[in-house]
Amino acid sequence: MNLADCYRLLGLRTGASYEDIKASYRRLARQYHPDANPKNQQQAKEKFIQLTEAYKALLNVVSPTLGRGKGASPLDLKRDRETMKPETVQPPARASSPPPLHQNLPPIDRQLKQSSYEQLLQLLRDQRFPRAVALVEGLAQRLPNDVEVRQWQAITYQRFGRYLIQVNQKDKARVYLKKALRTDPHNKSLWQEVERDFRRIDQVEIL
Repeated sequence: MNLADCYRLLGLRTGASYEDIKASYRRLARQYHPDANPKNQQQAKEKFIQLTEAYKALLNVVSPTLGRGKGASPLDLKRDRETMKPETVQPPARASSPPPLHQNLPPIDRQLKQSSYEQLLQLLRDQRFPRAVALVEGLAQRLPNDVEVRQWQAITYQRFGRYLIQVNQKDKARVYLKKALRTDPHNKSLWQEVERDFRRIDQVEIL
């Protein structure tokens, strides 16, 4: 099942938000739950399983919306590090937070960083991963010593790697997952996510 099929099963347009995916799944899961369809339990069960598989596949590549509300700062490091990570069943362990280096940036770089961050989030939500990689790599060249930018870069590589697993490009996925670890080698949460992704690759190859 490709991602377009997943969106279609959930009655959504391609690129729908994380919140829309969850809301649609909850609604359809209630509608097609076997217990709610005693006269057509088998058909309902098959549909329910398809919906659940589509939902899980989309959550692997679609991130929660960041910066709730217009007043939210897109550069709050602690929130960014938690919400930019792919959703997991167990909350990821928190790596130690460095000081918010963006506070010491000149105004022009600070503005560039904020606008780039907002663009990056949109590109990730739209699954435009090559564009997201190009954007964050360009920002890293401009701000090579910025810890936050390095974290965003690593997370973008990891997200792209996970997406590539979904579309069965395992060799390319390995390249980006390894780049993620090289970019932010001390991020324990990132290591845990990448290890899960490598296990997914192994499972696909066994199948």
